[in-house]
Amino acid sequence: MRLGYFTMPVHPQTRDWSETLREDREAIILADKLGFYDAFVGEHLTDACERVTNSMLFLATLIHSTSTIKLATGTTNLSQMHPVVVAQNAAMFDHLAQGRFIFGISPGALASDAEALGLLEEDRNKMFAESIDVILEIWSRDPPYDIDLPNNRFKVAINKNATYNLGTGIMGKPFQKPRPEIVGTVVAPFSPGCVLMGKRDFHPLSANFLLANHLKSHFTNFAKGKAEVGEKADINDWRIARTIFVADDEATARSYGREDANSPYRFYFEQMLAKMKRSNRLYVFKSHKEQPDEEITLDFVMDHCVINGTVNNVVDKVLALREQTGDFGELVYAGMDFVDPALAKKSMTLLAEQVMPRVNDAIGKQVAAE
Repeated sequence: MRLGYFTMPVHPQTRDWSETLREDREAIILADKLGFYDAFVGEHLTDACERVTNSMLFLATLIHSTSTIKLATGTTNLSQMHPVVVAQNAAMFDHLAQGRFIFGISPGALASDAEALGLLEEDRNKMFAESIDVILEIWSRDPPYDIDLPNNRFKVAINKNATYNLGTGIMGKPFQKPRPEIVGTVVAPFSPGCVLMGKRDFHPLSANFLLANHLKSHFTNFAKGKAEVGEKADINDWRIARTIFVADDEATARSYGREDANSPYRFYFEQMLAKMKRSNRLYVFKSHKEQPDEEITLDFVMDHCVINGTVNNVVDKVLALREQTGDFGELVYAGMDFVDPALAKKSMTLLAEQVMPRVNDAIGKQVAAE
């Protein structure tokens, strides 16, 4: 099982913007040193707590500060930019990173972003689907370009102003062939989007704020989509993000990972709970569809969404998660605000150097015994 990193990121809005950007970079540089496979970074335009406005731009600053970790948009919000712009920026990034690039995509869920861009009344899911179709067409074609897909608002043609001997009218393709890995973050239980991912060979990343009992449905639907196009789903293509804190002792694990008023984990889920309520998406925290809204308290969410403890306890909890979900390819660690930088870095280090080797050893022994 690989180890990955995901950060939205979420910081108290009172913190200095420059300081949090440096901190977010520092976390990914550490993840690279610890052997994390990839690092996903989210983006929002109008959120004072989540201040990476363009994940690709942010990740470009890390290309030469890291050596092996894959740099992943988590996500590029496709409703917010023309697909020509996204296709060319992503292709250039892939060349700059020499293939250390994963293209994470989504429609863009934040309503205030959509309002600022005049998109609030638009069907952003439809815009997302249309955009990725055009991006893939651009990457798969040579000029001349005359892309006019059925029922797609984005028409891309370069006819009048193409001068090929001068290089104009030509769009670039990614470094990776035929394209970079494409990943979509999955939030909803039993998401039908996973079926579409399977059909198109996009890979699901199950969100860290979804209850564990719903996670298995993501791979089930992904495998269904694969089967519909005559292919078999590969477990290695499925990522599960979890909110984890590892400490040397249980008291620290409970305090920093949950109970202290200044806990970054508590702050994170206070933010997520309030935002999900406001956007009528409280279902992501429910154990079953009919669960009353009033039962979805902060303590309920923390109980079900945070794994904290010593190395021994976290090993047991990760293995128990795998028993519940079935096998998956990558455990993705959710990055938090560095309230205590030493504890935050220690957690990542313990997870990479002690928890994951023991988890993989246990998985290996189980597979050998079967």
